[in-house]
Amino acid sequence: MERFADEADVVIVGGGPAGLSAAIRLKQLANEHQKDLRVCLVEKAPQIGAHTLSGACLEPSALTELIPDWKERGAPLNTPVTEDVFNILTKKHRIPVPILPGLPMRNHGNYIVRLGNFVRWLGEQAEELGVELYPGYAAAEVLFHEDGSVKGIATNDVGIAKDGSPKDVFERGMELHAKVTLFGEGCHGHLAKQLYKQFNLRENCDPQTYAIGLKELWVIDEKKWRPGRTEHSVGWPLDRHSYGGSFLYHLNEGEPLVALGFVVGLDYSNPYLNPFKEFQRWKHHPFIAATLEGGQRIAYGARALNEGGFQSIPKLTFPGGLLIGCSPGFMNVPKIKGTHTAMKSGILAAEAIFPKVTAKEPNSETAGLHVPEYSENLKKSWVWKELYSVRNIRPSFHNPFGLYGGMIYTGIFYWILRGKEPWTLKHSGLDAHQLKPAKDCTPIEYPKPDGKISFDLLSSVALSGTNHEGDQPPHLTLKDDSVPVARNLAVYDGPEQRFCPAGVYEYVPVESGDGMRLQINAQNCVHCKTCDIKDPSQNINWVVPEGGGGPAYNGM
Repeated sequence: MERFADEADVVIVGGGPAGLSAAIRLKQLANEHQKDLRVCLVEKAPQIGAHTLSGACLEPSALTELIPDWKERGAPLNTPVTEDVFNILTKKHRIPVPILPGLPMRNHGNYIVRLGNFVRWLGEQAEELGVELYPGYAAAEVLFHEDGSVKGIATNDVGIAKDGSPKDVFERGMELHAKVTLFGEGCHGHLAKQLYKQFNLRENCDPQTYAIGLKELWVIDEKKWRPGRTEHSVGWPLDRHSYGGSFLYHLNEGEPLVALGFVVGLDYSNPYLNPFKEFQRWKHHPFIAATLEGGQRIAYGARALNEGGFQSIPKLTFPGGLLIGCSPGFMNVPKIKGTHTAMKSGILAAEAIFPKVTAKEPNSETAGLHVPEYSENLKKSWVWKELYSVRNIRPSFHNPFGLYGGMIYTGIFYWILRGKEPWTLKHSGLDAHQLKPAKDCTPIEYPKPDGKISFDLLSSVALSGTNHEGDQPPHLTLKDDSVPVARNLAVYDGPEQRFCPAGVYEYVPVESGDGMRLQINAQNCVHCKTCDIKDPSQNINWVVPEGGGGPAYNGM
């Protein structure tokens, strides 16, 4: 069966802040110049915003550029930051750290938001302008012209059984062709991975480095609620050589809600470390537990974050397409913010491609338009300046003093010199290559969850609303079925059963005789991509499942 093919001027993959900002800006420009411009956006989640997960403390700079009257339009920015708290935690105590003006953690002028709600609102603004939004359609394949330039994307076939046979509800995927395709898939995008290889986009940058972020939403006792308060911490329960930290944000949304989360850098070396259990343990710190006691947890989720920053930005343009948002990685790590930079990248992409896609005779050497102006404009923008100034903070963590050495470096070279030091530190390499063999590491004893403040993994995953059609081809694929037991289990004691925040991977006894096998519970997958990033054998390949599957974060 042939696929149905449709033609647009611009196709955007991913309905996050970057993709929607690009779509909105394109239609704004089309209206200003009275041009007909067809913009189509595909998003694998069943609704715009359903897969969106972030802290989130939003810096509104890019939003104000894109939609100056966002307040009048009802943007869900309901909680301006009124108070900033930063602590170094020990097991029982906290050491307050002053947040001086100019430090990246200062949040004056920012808003605590539920990013899924904000993204849904952006989707409404895009639709009003005439953007065609297609939620529930997963972009599974990049299409190419004969000259090698990008032609567009194809969505995956649906209604295929696990064994590959078509079911009664089988439907062929569709092709969307465009003059230029924007890839804004988010962190560690499935198609972006292919594009890096196809166009050698990473030859002149450091490897990307990542973190896993875990988040919960709680309704707490109203007496403990401080709307507008942000709390951040570093230190316990992580040792000083494991990068990470926490946040606890008090939302002002009509009920006493707090959003809290824990972030662990995926360059950690001990295969026994379990980010989910570190998160649960952190909540028992006296300073944190005091807020949560008597409250009720109502939501859970997890996602990976790009932490490579300036050094890890790949080449962003290639014939027929370009990369925007968290896919190439524009997160400002010390700020723990990437939404404003992602949105700005989408705006700049739209402004660079608009004159080319609306020209009567596009000036292009290839069938797919190449727009190097996007990269040039990004390098002249505040995004580049911002990421350059903090470029050394994350890699400065790799020193004999770990966390404390990194904090001293930040104080001297960022706060005093504003990132003007004449050197650029390098990252350590792929996160997958940082694990030490289990025999060289000490197992970590984690306390049992109490069911009041800390919880087990499966009851947590149940709160994420994750669901996939059970009878479909696997989207968590192994390049070699023998590697998990022969290498990951034998050398690293099966770290995938710990670093996955959704209980997807577990080693179970084989049905006949001795030995173990890796069981993959793909139904649980929350699409965080941590397995694809941290697997020490790089044997797991995450591909998109049928559109509409995955978590249902409903405004987290």
